[in-house]
Amino acid sequence: MSNLIDAEGFRANVAIVLIRDDQQVFLGGRIGGRGWQFPQGGVRVDEAPEEALFRELKEEVGLDTGDVEVIASTRHWLRYRLPKQYLRRGSEPPCIGQKQRWFLLRFIAAEEKLRFDSTNEPEFDRGRWVDYWTPVREVIYFKRAVYVRALDELARRAFQSARPPLPDWWSQDEHLCKLLHPTQE
Repeated sequence: MSNLIDAEGFRANVAIVLIRDDQQVFLGGRIGGRGWQFPQGGVRVDEAPEEALFRELKEEVGLDTGDVEVIASTRHWLRYRLPKQYLRRGSEPPCIGQKQRWFLLRFIAAEEKLRFDSTNEPEFDRGRWVDYWTPVREVIYFKRAVYVRALDELARRAFQSARPPLPDWWSQDEHLCKLLHPTQE
């Protein structure tokens, strides 16, 4: 049941973007008020990312395969490094960050299907639906860049002609503008 960590020290992980027809996405509130994020979790040894996706979906938000439709996924693993204070000391092999496959899922079930008590150690104790780009502001700082890359790729693949518009606050953040529209050198 151990998680898959590659030779470079990145833990394999799946991230789940649940979206409703109104283009609102689901954010889970971490237990103890420790911020908001998309459901996500590690890929176990001998487990395909798609298997991890549906296991994590059940564990973190109580949903089954019939409660969602897969719209898109990122083509490649997206990586981020953990800041030094978040590194797990003494782990073997050492883990320096995560590599994630992101999945965009259409939520087709009733709201009552969302549950946070499917495991003995829940990740979330609450949830809310927000505008498509809001999670970039809500997630912990070191995950923002990977959220931008993932949401941008998923939006381009899922909403070819009607990508959710960027919010007004986006243009006021120079770092976000560079992430989404890097300068050509």
